[in-house]
Amino acid sequence: MALITSQTKNPILHNFTTFHRSIPRLTNSESFSNNARALKVSNFNSNSNKLSLRTNPFRTVPVISANAALTEALEPAEEGNAKYRRILLSDVEVKRERRVFFGRKWNSLDLGTAGVVLAMHMLSLFAPFCFNWRAFWVAMALYVVTGLFGITLSFHRNLSHRSFKLPKWLEYLFAYCGVLALQGNPIDWVSTHRYHHQFCDSERDPHSPTEGFWFSHMSWLFDTKSVVERCGEPNNVGDLDKQYFYRFLRSTYILHPLALGGLLYAMGGFPFLVWGMGMRIVWVYHITWLVNSACHVWGKQAWNTKDLSRNNWWVAVLAFGEGWHNNHHAFEYSARHGLEWWQVDMTWYAVRFLQLIGLASEVKLPSQAHRLRMAFNN
Repeated sequence: MALITSQTKNPILHNFTTFHRSIPRLTNSESFSNNARALKVSNFNSNSNKLSLRTNPFRTVPVISANAALTEALEPAEEGNAKYRRILLSDVEVKRERRVFFGRKWNSLDLGTAGVVLAMHMLSLFAPFCFNWRAFWVAMALYVVTGLFGITLSFHRNLSHRSFKLPKWLEYLFAYCGVLALQGNPIDWVSTHRYHHQFCDSERDPHSPTEGFWFSHMSWLFDTKSVVERCGEPNNVGDLDKQYFYRFLRSTYILHPLALGGLLYAMGGFPFLVWGMGMRIVWVYHITWLVNSACHVWGKQAWNTKDLSRNNWWVAVLAFGEGWHNNHHAFEYSARHGLEWWQVDMTWYAVRFLQLIGLASEVKLPSQAHRLRMAFNN
C-alpha cells in the first residue's frame, strides 16, 4: 500500500514523514516516450480500462529522470544466467534487485523516514518491561482507530479509490485517524498508492517484489530517489490537493502524532507511550507493508489481473480485509475486497454499517459483467 508532492513551506516538518512521504520534484527530467506501453490505472469505475500514458487520468505528462543510476539499479540479471532468484515458497522471481542501504547517497528525507521507523521499533522493545492491561487495550483501540478507520477505510478505499462517499466532516475525521498511524499525510499516501496501481509490478512500480521481498515490504521507503525517478511529478492527487484540510495535514503532519504521544504519556505514563505509540505503530506498519509484499508473493489468484497480486487469508485477518489483494486489483473501485461470504473483510463491514445508517453513499461493487471479464476462463 510513498508519495510525491512539492516541498512544503516548513522543510523541518516536511522531512519527518514515514511510510508514505513527500519527495521533492525533479529538476532535470525528460518526458517518458509517447510510445510507452499501455498501463493499468485505478480509474474508480467498473470498467477497469487499460489506458495509455497519453490518456492517464492521474498524470498529465509522466516524467522520468535520465540519471544512469536508476538504469543500473534496475538492470535485470545477465542473459547468461539460467534463471532469476525466486522468493522463498513462491514462484515470484527477483529480476531487478535494488540495493537500498549501501552504495548510494542518502538525502534528508531518506534519513528522516528511516529515523522515525527505527525510533518506533526501538520504543517497542520496552513493551515486555512495562506491560499492563490498560496500556495493552489502549494500543488495541488505537490499532482499530488508526488501522481500520484511518488507513484501510479512509486512506485506501475512500480517498485512493473513491469506493464510496462520506459526509465531509466524517471523511475528514477518518483521514485524521489515518494521520495518527504515522504513515504519512493523506496526499502523499494516496499518490503513491495510485502510482502502484498504475504501474503495478512493472519497472515503475514504487514497491514490487520483483526487486526483492524486503524492498517491497519496507526498504523502498528509504529510497526517495528511486520513487521520484519512477513516478515523477505528483499529478494524480488533484482531488485532494485542492482541499485546504488535506494541504493543512500535509504541512503540519508530524505535529499530530507527536501530540497523540504527549496525550498518551499524560494519561498513563511511559507504558501508554510504549504500547499506544511504539507497539501499535510498529504493528500497523508491518501489517500495512505485508499487503505490498506478502500479497504479491504468497497466496492465490482468483482473477486474471496480469500482475502478481494474490489473495492471502492471514494478511486479510490482520489487515481488516486488505489481504484479499487479487480481488482488489481486479476491481480497484470496489468498497468490498472479501467478495466471497467466507472472506472476512472488517473494513467492508464498517462501510456497510455506515451505508445502512445513511452515512456512506454511492458504494461501489463489481458488476457481474465485470466479474465475467476478469475471470481466467474468459
